[in-house]
Amino acid sequence: LHRFVLQGKAKVRLPSTEKRFHLMIESDPDANTANATRKVQVNQPVATTQTPSSYGAGLRVERESAEKRWHIANDLGLKFAGINTSPFARSRGSYSLALDGWRMKAAETLFWFNTTGPGETTQLDFERPLSEPLLFRASSNATWTNKTQQFDLRQDAILFQKVDDRTAMQYQASVLGLSDAHLQSHVTDYVLLMLYRHRLHREWMYLEISPQLHFPEDRGYRSSGMLSIRLEILFDRSR
Repeated sequence: LHRFVLQGKAKVRLPSTEKRFHLMIESDPDANTANATRKVQVNQPVATTQTPSSYGAGLRVERESAEKRWHIANDLGLKFAGINTSPFARSRGSYSLALDGWRMKAAETLFWFNTTGPGETTQLDFERPLSEPLLFRASSNATWTNKTQQFDLRQDAILFQKVDDRTAMQYQASVLGLSDAHLQSHVTDYVLLMLYRHRLHREWMYLEISPQLHFPEDRGYRSSGMLSIRLEILFDRSR
């Protein structure tokens, strides 16, 4: 089964605003909100991959410290799903700290969608350089939504490798799960993946190829393969 999914996100800096105000356009803003703190995404198995069901447009206000230790972003926008339109709001704050060779980053996202109600995402990352081309990161993530009354849980162990100035590799093992209001949790998917990222042209066109192996609960934790190919194009006045 072959499926092609078109997704996107754009952020346009407004003039004369000291780089703090941005216009945003994105697909599936509610899904992006839950993943806002995740730098590394785990794609869903092919059988459940769908085209975007909604799009969002809004205004973002950002602030960060001079040393970039903390960062705050507040969003206010509209979600478009067919002929239906509904408002949404998001607020995200993060703080990073150096700890004896490690770097810790904590992030909290609060959000509200008219269709699903309030929710929050908490993420804690620890990363450490292992050598000149290698970086290790351990990431823990929990997302709660009022609609589902449960936590979506995720644990990642990631190894980044810089091959050269144009190419990078990523090796990742992830565990995804759910936890109910009584804190009873169970695993919904185990994931192993490798990501190849190559800069095709200057600083604005990138190719990503990611073979993935899933072990989902709904298939009795039997393996399910997937290949994800992504072309990323960055638009910027400096390029």
